[in-house]
Amino acid sequence: MIHRAYVGLGGNQGDVAATLQSALAALAALPGTTLAARSSFWHTPPWGDTAQPPFLNAVAALDTALSPMPLLGALLAIERAHGRDRGADARRWGPRPLDLDLLLHGDTVLAEPGLELPHPRLHQRAFVLVPLAEIAPDLVVPGRGRVADLRAAVDAAGIEAQT
Repeated sequence: MIHRAYVGLGGNQGDVAATLQSALAALAALPGTTLAARSSFWHTPPWGDTAQPPFLNAVAALDTALSPMPLLGALLAIERAHGRDRGADARRWGPRPLDLDLLLHGDTVLAEPGLELPHPRLHQRAFVLVPLAEIAPDLVVPGRGRVADLRAAVDAAGIEAQT
């Protein structure tokens, strides 16, 4: 069975635009997966740990036969291949060359160790909602509402499309 999954992409170390392009190609190459849509790249201020450079963020829509946990495993492998270290000493919300977050997987609602769907902070993060609203404004986030409405409810100050 094919499901529509949404993945948040971001980074703020190195040539981030090239890294995001490479990550999008890696997502499209996953088994049983096609890249259905992708947002523009968006310059965004850091969130959480604000003592770091701005980020470049995007969202990809995937049509995939992978279930949530195998898809998450693939996302983590793509991060590692691009130099991401999620080790115990890595700063939470700190600088990174690539961050891939599984935001939604169809209408799945899931709470397992290491994976919660929909992503538990998706509705609070303008750096996710702005690009998600670009490609799926009418998408309904289970338990939260329509993406366009969620986007309208967050402060998107400082977020600008890459030119």
